[in-house]
Amino acid sequence: MKKVLWSLALGSLLAMASCKESPKLSQSGLLPLPQEISDGSGTYELGASSGIKLTGSSERLTGIGEFLAEKLRPATGFDFPVSFDAGDIELELTGNDDSESYELTVTADGVKISSTGEAGLFYGVQTLLQILPAEIYQANLQNQSWMIPQGMIKDSPEFEYRGSMLDVARHFISVADVKFYLDQMAQLKLNYLHLHLTDDQGWRIEIKSWPKLTEIGGSTQVGGGKGGFYTQEDYKEIVAYAAERFITIVPEVDMPGHTNSALASYAELNPGVNLPNGKLDSVNKAPLDYSMPTRNPQASELYTGIEVGWSTFAPKLELTYAFVDSVVREITEITPGPYFHIGGDESHVTEKEDYIYFVERVQDIVSKYGKTSIGWDEVATAKLLPGNVAQFWAKEENAKLAKDQGNKVLMSPAKKIYLDMQYDSTTRIGLHWAAYVELDSAYLWEPTEYAPGISKEHILGIEAPLWTETVVNREDINYLAFPRLAAAAEIAWTSKDRRNWEGFSKRLPAQGKRWDVQGVGFYRSPKVTW
Repeated sequence: MKKVLWSLALGSLLAMASCKESPKLSQSGLLPLPQEISDGSGTYELGASSGIKLTGSSERLTGIGEFLAEKLRPATGFDFPVSFDAGDIELELTGNDDSESYELTVTADGVKISSTGEAGLFYGVQTLLQILPAEIYQANLQNQSWMIPQGMIKDSPEFEYRGSMLDVARHFISVADVKFYLDQMAQLKLNYLHLHLTDDQGWRIEIKSWPKLTEIGGSTQVGGGKGGFYTQEDYKEIVAYAAERFITIVPEVDMPGHTNSALASYAELNPGVNLPNGKLDSVNKAPLDYSMPTRNPQASELYTGIEVGWSTFAPKLELTYAFVDSVVREITEITPGPYFHIGGDESHVTEKEDYIYFVERVQDIVSKYGKTSIGWDEVATAKLLPGNVAQFWAKEENAKLAKDQGNKVLMSPAKKIYLDMQYDSTTRIGLHWAAYVELDSAYLWEPTEYAPGISKEHILGIEAPLWTETVVNREDINYLAFPRLAAAAEIAWTSKDRRNWEGFSKRLPAQGKRWDVQGVGFYRSPKVTW
């Protein structure tokens, strides 16, 4: 009798196991949400004999295959050979264009990712990694199975520009920390990193023809720390690392305001901006003297506070444009991407007529070196060159000025997408001059409806800036950027009709596990059941 009961019990357990629902592709917690997901039946398991097969021909196809293999090998312990001969994960490049679209199919026989473009193939790889258990991101061997739900994904981005900005000027951010941020951006299919390289508090990029910019201007930061800067070799390393992840670097030199680090480095550029004791309350209140640099040059003092709007270049001084020309030339020579950001925000002490003249002169310099200018939305008060971009952060009327000139707008509304805004009044770092921005607020906005008169055809894309007045290290970056950067990524990638807060908040815990595995100390918003 006991044997009969044991047999019945064992049979029941086996029946329950067989009836247990297989994981679904649509339940993988994918971020950003793909445009189409079709669930299949069953799973495919990676094993010791698994490999990556390349189909097609392009300069970067092998590199994409090796990128995937390097992500899969540590946690699985499998070899994952990459070849054009055989493999149960096939990366198929069917064209040679710039497409970011891809299809991913999982069957009983394996996995296939196909695209007509290298970028699309890379984004399909990112989706595959998210479909696997979160432990795939571990750096050491994990004792578990690697099951992939069967089904199909068809995917493509809503906007061509999907970015973030790191302010490395207020506090210097190391090359290693920038690379870590790039890794997280790539997983979210973001494709532009805007580096805010200069500000009142620090100059962070080596300019060989003006060496004091880093010697003096790079020597401090907010709060009086030692600062730092990137050599041109450091910068090229960042550019190359980003390119491997299909991310384009957009360098910014903020001007004509936010320029005290340059004015402190070279007296001959300073039209009378001065900080006798390094504090804003002692700033020179006298009218600026644009002849002072040639008559009686005096450098400003280094500044370590966080106030804005009190510094400016001399727009009527020809040396200013010789300086800008040298800076733009040296940076564009080591920047393969199409854009150069000229800043242009909060230049409160620059006379309006002088500001317009400056912006128009500088955009001509940028154009001469083969780049397209981006500027904060104030630049739209000048006559923009065709193709130049206004980055909307504050004034809707400036975005409309750009649109009315036939120029595109990059959407970065501070009240929604500034990553340095505090989540609430208890947030340990960050500011709140624009708003407190909880996760739901960061997600619940639509770029094509945010500013009157600005519709999809006027929008280049979305960028989430992280200013660093209160950010000093990777821990701070992670806390303020995540999970809000995932919200920005989904807004930029996923079509409006596919997005909703309920779905996003239910998928986010899976991404939280991935962040935990990778050591991303993100903010656990009370709006989400983690």
